[in-house]
Amino acid sequence: MRYDRLSALIQRFTLRVAVCAPGEGNMRVLGSDVDGRPTRVVFSPTGRAVVQPVGEKVLVEANVDWGGNDNPLLAALPSTLALPVGDDDTAQLVHVFLAEAQSERCGCGSAMSRLAEVLVIRILRAQMARGATEPGLIAGLANPKISRAIVAMHDDPGRAWRNEDLAQLAGMSLSRFCDVFRELVDRTPQSYLRHWRMTLARQDLGRGGRVQAVARRYGYTSPEALTRAFQRQYGMSPSDLKRETRPH
Repeated sequence: MRYDRLSALIQRFTLRVAVCAPGEGNMRVLGSDVDGRPTRVVFSPTGRAVVQPVGEKVLVEANVDWGGNDNPLLAALPSTLALPVGDDDTAQLVHVFLAEAQSERCGCGSAMSRLAEVLVIRILRAQMARGATEPGLIAGLANPKISRAIVAMHDDPGRAWRNEDLAQLAGMSLSRFCDVFRELVDRTPQSYLRHWRMTLARQDLGRGGRVQAVARRYGYTSPEALTRAFQRQYGMSPSDLKRETRPH
């Protein structure tokens, strides 16, 4: 059965891109000082992109917002990632991205966001292929067995997942599954599921979702159960969040 380790995560968070002044962005397309040919894309998920080394110049700098601190992928990534640009379809993608960034044509902002999403996806694929040196979501997704359980939770967060169900999906014994999951992800399977549900619940509530509907969507037995879990996770109630995010 084919499964996709990234799509469920990507679809939950909106990615926006805006060209910005030098030193203010977290994505840079770097190119050769000699001929301006793009050499690599540097992305710093949680901060500003690092200064380019000697021999490269910044062709375009942009600020990429992909769900902020709510996106668990960003928290699991290294501070800086790079995607080499060779003589392949990545080079074609980068050339189109540069053309849109340097133009002021209608729709260029939307086009850049879609192109940047593809660039980020390719960066994530490369990171998962390399594996992760630190425990976290990327390390879990990089494991061919544990990733099946994580994807199942991402795809269907409202289901009453038991560890036994997840272990069966991973093709592992229950004890082995729980041990390896915790070693790779640095959380138990049920802790990860609770955190993922809370992430989605906070996002939905911040967009105006009703507590009762959100509770039902993510497997909570009642609005009160969701409110208690939300309070423990974020130190505020859903009502507090709604007041914070209400337009003034």
